[in-house]
Amino acid sequence: MATYSDLVTIRRCLKVWSQALLLSIFCHLPAYAAGEEVSAITTVLGVESAEEVGADDPESNEIEVESSDPTKSNVSTESEPSSDSETTATLQQDNNIRQRINGIFSEIDGLQTVTASVTQGVVTLTGETPNEKKAQQAISLANRLTGVVTVEDQIIRTLDVQDNVTTVYQGLKAQTQNLIKASPLLLVGIVIFALVTWFGSWLSNRNKWWQRVTPNPFVAELLSQTVKVVFIVFGLILALSLIGAETILGTLLGGAGVIGIAVGFAVKDTIENYIASLMLSIRQPFRARDHIVMNGQEGIVVRLTSRATILMTLDGNQLRIPNSEVFKGTILNYTKNPERRFTFELGVDANDDPLAAIKVGLDAIYTLDFVLEEPKAIAVITNVGDSNIILEFQVWVDQSVTNYAKARSIAIRETKHALENNGFSLPEPIYRLRFNNELEKAFEHMQSNGASPTKSDATITSTTPEQPDEAQGNSISDDKDKQQAKARAKLILQGRNANDVLDARPDDKLMEKVEQEIAESTDETDLLNSNSPQE
Repeated sequence: MATYSDLVTIRRCLKVWSQALLLSIFCHLPAYAAGEEVSAITTVLGVESAEEVGADDPESNEIEVESSDPTKSNVSTESEPSSDSETTATLQQDNNIRQRINGIFSEIDGLQTVTASVTQGVVTLTGETPNEKKAQQAISLANRLTGVVTVEDQIIRTLDVQDNVTTVYQGLKAQTQNLIKASPLLLVGIVIFALVTWFGSWLSNRNKWWQRVTPNPFVAELLSQTVKVVFIVFGLILALSLIGAETILGTLLGGAGVIGIAVGFAVKDTIENYIASLMLSIRQPFRARDHIVMNGQEGIVVRLTSRATILMTLDGNQLRIPNSEVFKGTILNYTKNPERRFTFELGVDANDDPLAAIKVGLDAIYTLDFVLEEPKAIAVITNVGDSNIILEFQVWVDQSVTNYAKARSIAIRETKHALENNGFSLPEPIYRLRFNNELEKAFEHMQSNGASPTKSDATITSTTPEQPDEAQGNSISDDKDKQQAKARAKLILQGRNANDVLDARPDDKLMEKVEQEIAESTDETDLLNSNSPQE
């Protein structure tokens, strides 16, 4: 027979089963109703079960606490409705995204056939577009929507000729219509650009005003050209701003920057030459008509242009040297200091006194009109050779009124004659040949038999000392030859135009050609200015 405690246990089981049945029923209701009803019913059932259990079994405190705890009951009953609510919300959001994308595509030409499907925020685009540009447009639009995690591209590019040509045609047609509508404004912009550019060109051509601003002609030209470019850019900015095309200006400036870098590398030498011209025009290392030597090239300066330095060579030819080479090169300016020294060497016999020979040579040199008294001409012994003593004469002349090459030539002649007239000989190189006794006897036998020596034998001399009579005879013969040479030279120098040979003045013809070159008008501005300071 069942006791009271068994009845209480059965009652409890029935209550729990009934609660579970009610909860399972309410879990299949809509989420907005299930949440409120389940919470209320769970609370009511918990309270009722607690009251009943407490009334039936006041001693069972543990079961009463478990059945009367509404928090635990709510946790177990609310877990499944919450998950279902989140799933429903996600589906609703995906549906909204899909409708939004399809609505946008339906309003854009070329995207009407593209459809979107959305799952958990991942958008998958399918359909067809005429070209890659439209496909990228669809992907970009889908990525902009809120809640889109990523976009899967499954669009087919048909590359249809008609669709693409139609799109381009419509675009060109729209641009042409816009251009026609904006033609009055465009005309005003062109007029403003022309006026600003004309004013900049007019201001740039005020050469006298720019020369008053700066005495350097190259810097004046640079400033005038810079002002002209500034006004052109300013007029372009005004014209583009007026027609609302500032973005074109940004594109032009960006392209100009890239092109400028490329052109800079391509014309590096030209830019270097231009900068060298600027520095040379400021520094003025030489003047027109200066006699200079530049990197081994000798000539007289004609002009300095923005690209090259023009010289007249001593042969009468025009020589152009790039300014970049002139700026980096070594320049020897003979005109800067008119006093110039030339040197020459003469050898006297080893038996002669070299100091006496020096005095005779200097006395002859000082008889020449073009030789300067200060600095004084000097001579030194430089070397003792095998058969002579080498003397070096150093003579100063004023090259502004004296031809350097002619003066040196005349000085050598007069010094040589003076030494010879005073008994100093200028010996030729002497070579000694030694023979054995048998060869000497053979020569003596040939001479005793009266055989004439061959041509090669005539050049061979013996080491035996010359007889006094033979030496004296040779000396007399040499003196006779010298006298005949002097007489012949004197006769020749008395002829017509002989003074031109002895004239040491500069060549006037060369300077006339230089003056003609300077006087010629050219398009290139001469950057040499006598008013500018010279380094």
